[in-house]
Amino acid sequence: MNIDLEKIEIFKSLLDQPKKVVILSHTNPDGDAIGSSLAMAKVLQAKGHSVSCILPNRFPYYLKWMPDTDNLIIHAQDKIGIAQSVIAAAEVVICADMSSLSRLEALSEVIAQNNHAKRILIDHHLSPSDEFDLVFSFPESSSTAYLVYEIIKAAYGTEVLDKDIATLLYVGMITDTGNFAFSTINPQLFRAAADLLETGIDVPTIYNNVYNSFTEGRARLFGYVINRKMKTLLKGTVAYLSLTEDEMRRFWFQQGDSEGFVNYPLSIKKVKMSAMFSEQQGSFIRVSLRSHGNVDVNTFARRYFNGGGHKNAAGGKSFMNMEDTIAHYIKAVEEYHAEGLV
Repeated sequence: MNIDLEKIEIFKSLLDQPKKVVILSHTNPDGDAIGSSLAMAKVLQAKGHSVSCILPNRFPYYLKWMPDTDNLIIHAQDKIGIAQSVIAAAEVVICADMSSLSRLEALSEVIAQNNHAKRILIDHHLSPSDEFDLVFSFPESSSTAYLVYEIIKAAYGTEVLDKDIATLLYVGMITDTGNFAFSTINPQLFRAAADLLETGIDVPTIYNNVYNSFTEGRARLFGYVINRKMKTLLKGTVAYLSLTEDEMRRFWFQQGDSEGFVNYPLSIKKVKMSAMFSEQQGSFIRVSLRSHGNVDVNTFARRYFNGGGHKNAAGGKSFMNMEDTIAHYIKAVEEYHAEGLV
């Protein structure tokens, strides 16, 4: 992955004087969204900019230990309109880890009202929209955090990295690569990780905080889902899981508790594709899709669930009830299989 140096110069020119900057990321933010946003914020703050990080809704509780999360503005919990006022005053808006403003959902309407701020996209998903003045879009990048690292390095040098910034970037990198296990990793990623380690970050502690800090309710929910809710299709080569709101309440569900569940069926040798369906406050069903090898769930998500993502990790939404959503998925899998795609 090569960063366009002309774009780096444009980035630096947009931020050559202290500006009011807002950094945004997608609904249901994960470690990559939070890590890349806060890392960029800390670098720009050190350069004299006034920076606010805004998320559409709550992030998982097991990521609250990350540096500067107390400074995040959560739009869904913002009762006094801080997010609206900050966005209205922004001179530069940076969108991290999302390909279009629609990923902000209700917050996208607030952004649309500011027609004077320059918009910058930093993302690694497919098909970026044309809503931005400057675009850093690299679908081949393993994470947005890695892309932010490359932009920081090209614009300001690695000497601006401190332990907190490195921790934030490292969390983004490991959460979007399964702790450096997915196919999108490359030698450049490990060289970047080496730069982060040189700041003195505590890798074992970071790992434990990210992967070993769940609640008892989450552990019991996971057992229930795998034992009672995992179903297979096509002689065990395709799997799916589902969770209703009632089931979540039974296990004291908190934001982020189902993170990673969709990956588990792929640990079964025969399974090539996995799906997770979870009800979202009665308004829609969130669809998460994962796969191995040449099974393209990005195309599947776009075709059947009005979504998208990466070849082996994608998502979408269903506005049908759970029963109809699962029936639609089963039919879609059969069609995909008939075309030789799974």
